[in-house]
Amino acid sequence: MAKMSDEVTVHMNAPAEKIWALVSDVTRIGEYSPETFEAEWLDGATGPTVGAKFRGHVKRNQKGPTYWAPCTVTECEPNRLFTFAVGEPGKVLNTWSYQLTPVGDDTDVTESFQLTDNFAMRTYWALLGWARGKTNRNGMQTTLNRIKAEVESA
Repeated sequence: MAKMSDEVTVHMNAPAEKIWALVSDVTRIGEYSPETFEAEWLDGATGPTVGAKFRGHVKRNQKGPTYWAPCTVTECEPNRLFTFAVGEPGKVLNTWSYQLTPVGDDTDVTESFQLTDNFAMRTYWALLGWARGKTNRNGMQTTLNRIKAEVESA
């Protein structure tokens, strides 16, 4: 079976702090992602901390269906790592992550996804993984290229 994960890395001519401010502010995801066009913090959260909840408004495959996806921040190391799980607690479907690795004054930014390893997700991936994997990879590349354009122009 094909792996239920992937990652894309883009080198950015900007310090990690500048990139972190964008990838960890979920309210700005609509500026970068081709599928998630808005997001909002929930339950009084105002920024990235482990356990903070938010929801993302997704237009699947840029065509639909359109739905709100509940998310929870699972890892948060400022200027280094921002990871969140998609799905209700105990029913996580997917985990997304941004890893920032300093390279001199620049930064390599890796976006990745990992589907939850359970029977339903393995079945889904076996049937549709080839298409969804390609969509996710293209989406990660687009997201990172848009972030790169912003941090390198400012």
